[in-house]
Amino acid sequence: MTDTLSFCGREEAAARMNRFGGEGRPFFFLIDYAGKQCLVEEPHRLPPSELLFAFPGATNVPEEDRRTPYPATFRWDSRPMSFAAYRRGFDLVHRHLHGGNSFLVNYTCATPVDTDLTLRQVFDHARAPYKLWLHRRFVVFSPETFVRIADGFIYSHPMKGTMDATLPAARERLLADPKEAAEHATITDLIRNDLSRFATEVTVTRYRYLDELHTHRGPLLQMSSEIRGRLPEDYPSRLGDLFFSLLPAGSITGAPKPRTVQIIREAETHDRGFYTGVTGYFDGRHLDSAVLIRFLEQQSDGTKQFKSGGGITFRSEARNEYEEMKQKVYVPLY
Repeated sequence: MTDTLSFCGREEAAARMNRFGGEGRPFFFLIDYAGKQCLVEEPHRLPPSELLFAFPGATNVPEEDRRTPYPATFRWDSRPMSFAAYRRGFDLVHRHLHGGNSFLVNYTCATPVDTDLTLRQVFDHARAPYKLWLHRRFVVFSPETFVRIADGFIYSHPMKGTMDATLPAARERLLADPKEAAEHATITDLIRNDLSRFATEVTVTRYRYLDELHTHRGPLLQMSSEIRGRLPEDYPSRLGDLFFSLLPAGSITGAPKPRTVQIIREAETHDRGFYTGVTGYFDGRHLDSAVLIRFLEQQSDGTKQFKSGGGITFRSEARNEYEEMKQKVYVPLY
């Protein structure tokens, strides 16, 4: 995959996370959507020429490292699939929803992008709390926390619900939208159930709060909630078991998760790869992690594609979901 990074499978990754966690040793981790390609490594063993990460309070970017030049202007021409092509996958998802096979399906697409931005330029200049660059492979600038662990508690922040912030009364419209409300309630309940596998006292501490994200196309509103649970005292030595029990992330699959994952395989026409996987950092006591969304990938021939999508419920309208999928194909440079 890369020149020097050593990827492994699920079982070895979980064992390494358990061991490092139990010993209180800091480590970085990267797990693809399918849980088959995993990297769990001590940060000093990560070559900056191959992989860079910048998370809240943790990074392996060398202090002396010079950022790539800021692109004052850049080309960004996306070529999304036609509405007819999108509709084929959407209709398949909708049939499953109306058949009672799922309540919420996260349907995603790959959009070719013609840009003169390099992956490294995006990493250096993107505005996002979680950034990751894998040489010649992809760059991520994710706004979505997967789980945080601190002082014996685990926190999750599912992100569901997006709207153009420049629309009149955008905040009120997003909060009042019945489709967005139902989607958010479903994913919040799913995450509560997921956390309950390892945690007790699971509760929703903040519900449907809004953040504003800045993109090169203008601001977006994003809806999130916070869910918290208390972990058992021996959780550090079980970090790998805990983490893989939560995967794939509920916010990028749907509910019920096992059947919905099957529906996603039927509906989508691309391989997710690392898109919608997870990445994170354990500092020896606390853990922070993110969902790999806002994802720009470089193909073997040098072309690039941006992967994006959204949650589909029985209330969803194909045209609105298609426009949201396209709206998320952006780069938040500053």
